[in-house]
Amino acid sequence: MKLKGKRIGFGITGSHCTYEEVYPQIKSLLDEGAEVVPVVSSTVKHTTTRFGVAGEWVEKVEQLTGNKVVDSIVEAEPLGPKRPLDCMVIAPLTGNSMSKFANAQTDNPVLMAAKATLRTHRPVVLGISTNDALGLNGVNLMRLMATKDIYFIPFGQDMPDKKPNSMVARMDNLLDTVLAALVGKQYQPVIVEKFRDLES
Repeated sequence: MKLKGKRIGFGITGSHCTYEEVYPQIKSLLDEGAEVVPVVSSTVKHTTTRFGVAGEWVEKVEQLTGNKVVDSIVEAEPLGPKRPLDCMVIAPLTGNSMSKFANAQTDNPVLMAAKATLRTHRPVVLGISTNDALGLNGVNLMRLMATKDIYFIPFGQDMPDKKPNSMVARMDNLLDTVLAALVGKQYQPVIVEKFRDLES
């Protein structure tokens, strides 16, 4: 039980095609003894796509973790000094949210929880899923990679032939990345091959 006694925030943003891949990683944290506090953006809660009906994934995550999702900025703010997390994970982290996070914009519960965690100098682990990591969002990716207390799940191009600027985290490295981040280390290698068959 490598995470026994640890309180891990798990933020989910609107990369709907990635939820199937992320869901088992929440279970892996629970299996290692962590308490998982789920945090979702309004997109996750209210958007219906071909990957699921609005609210479906919220229900699944609440059932898995045994905790209701944090779905407002007001609820997320105390996850700083008042009710601190040991680590905050955001997976998937969309390009939109990545851009906001890198530029200190806090307009949804997930980003508020991450900001609150950074206030206590505890690790924030990011699992990116963005179509423009090697485009306009590249500067934001590099800014976050150079920021203290932020760590990345290894990531790579998922569809280099069809979407050459797209990069997605290898989500099955999430647990190892969290364990390394908790002792102040970046799990390596950060840049990996990441091919996927899903269209997004």
